[in-house]
Amino acid sequence: MDMKLEVVVVPVADVDRSKDFYKALGWREDADFSAGTDFRVVQLTPPGSACSVIFGTGITSVTPGSMQGLYLIVDDIEAARSELVDRGADVGEVFHDAGGVWHHAGTEQRVPGPDPDRKSYGSFASFSDPDGNGWLLQEITTRLPGR
Repeated sequence: MDMKLEVVVVPVADVDRSKDFYKALGWREDADFSAGTDFRVVQLTPPGSACSVIFGTGITSVTPGSMQGLYLIVDDIEAARSELVDRGADVGEVFHDAGGVWHHAGTEQRVPGPDPDRKSYGSFASFSDPDGNGWLLQEITTRLPGR
């Protein structure tokens, strides 16, 4: 049986501010529904993604800004970073991990610049939304077998 991850709930404090932020990044607005003042659902989808994010009022009890490690996969890390910066996101510099396999939690093992061999899965850049939810760009040019 196929199972597809299609929606991730992102906890935010200000729905309109978050909607404006993600739309400025070029994300498609799929829905904005409300049922009174206590319930609102906004859904946006990053360009080329089959998975959307949902945020709003009355949809999660998770603390705004507490989601970390949300990945956006790109085929050119530097171009993607540049585009997001041009659209107003505060994206950190491209980095790779000192161990060369995957990035460690935190920033201690970050080495400036893309993976020296430009290995797929090896280059990253990070940014946060206005609430502090943490996003990572990851460059993948060749998928692992079975992917």
